[in-house]
Amino acid sequence: MTLTDPIADMLTRIRNATRVRKSKVDIRRSRICLGMIRLLKREGFVEDFKEVDEGPQGAIRVYLKYGEDGEDVIRRIERVSKPGRRVYRQVAEIQPVLSGMGMSIFSTPKGVLTDRDCREQNVGGEFLATVY
Repeated sequence: MTLTDPIADMLTRIRNATRVRKSKVDIRRSRICLGMIRLLKREGFVEDFKEVDEGPQGAIRVYLKYGEDGEDVIRRIERVSKPGRRVYRQVAEIQPVLSGMGMSIFSTPKGVLTDRDCREQNVGGEFLATVY
């Protein structure tokens, strides 16, 4: 079975796992998903991740993060640009999410970056997802 949208699959797996309070979730490995998971870890939305040799292309095991009282750290995670409707933003159009409490993820010529990184490096790109 070929996966037409690995990013949407990854976001759905994370969303579903947090709803049922799982401690970890496995995601199909791809470079773009790995870049997005690195950003989620750096920004504190997930606890950790590691690459696992499972299946033909491998997997990424993501360890989910919850607050001290068990509240969700990821309240909302959604895909913006889709295979049927690509969404691009120039650097001047990139706005902070919830006054910096959340983040947008972009695929740029300089790699997968957050909205803050895009403004610092003065680069725009494809608007992949929003997390808060």
